[in-house]
Amino acid sequence: MNSDPTEHPVAAGSFDSDELVEGLFSDESPADLSPTESELEALRENALLNAGKADTDRAFWKELPLLIIMALVVAVLIKTFLVQAFFIPSASMRDTLLEGDRVMVNKLAYRFGEPGRGDVIVFDSPLADPSDGENFVGAIFRNIAEALGLSTPDTALIKRVIAIGGDSMEIRGNTVLVNGSVVDEPYLTGSVQMADLGPFQIPVDHVFVMGDNRNQSEDGRRFGPIPESSIIGKAFVRVWPPSRWGGL
Repeated sequence: MNSDPTEHPVAAGSFDSDELVEGLFSDESPADLSPTESELEALRENALLNAGKADTDRAFWKELPLLIIMALVVAVLIKTFLVQAFFIPSASMRDTLLEGDRVMVNKLAYRFGEPGRGDVIVFDSPLADPSDGENFVGAIFRNIAEALGLSTPDTALIKRVIAIGGDSMEIRGNTVLVNGSVVDEPYLTGSVQMADLGPFQIPVDHVFVMGDNRNQSEDGRRFGPIPESSIIGKAFVRVWPPSRWGGL
């Protein structure tokens, strides 16, 4: 049987090579893998957003130490001139103030007014040793701790004003008399023991102070009237613990 070597019959299911070549160079490819212009624009925008976020994060961490320093400076300024938190370390003001309580003290109270009988005040103790010194670094840490309410100056006391400048005061039979009248003291609790004292007159621009816990208070009965210039401020609210929050 003779066959023509130039003839190549196409088997069933095979494809024409001409069709393959035409398909490769056709503009109508089945799947165009190149990104569209909108997709490229979205990629560029996303890259810019990520770069901007990274720059913002770096800037924040660079500025964080400065922000902390500024916050501490503001806290110290507020503590120095406006309001300061004080920690109650002893039982001398029980039951008005307990050990561990914290109170806010208004330092402007007596710049625009005078101390009044019954005020709870914070003042520099006349019993403190003025020769106790501290270095510059110690003063910085002390002021920061005091501004945050973490500590109270060792030289500060908190007591109640009993008599003011010009008053005549006397303690007789466990009773306080000011200008001849018995002082109403509802804040006193339990049995009070006070030695007789006076009568004597409070000098002008001075106040006489005592703790509400008369049996455990080192106050004016020992060191006498204090000058108004030694008053740090007026305690006006108890802020800690939350269960004891309230005005004074």
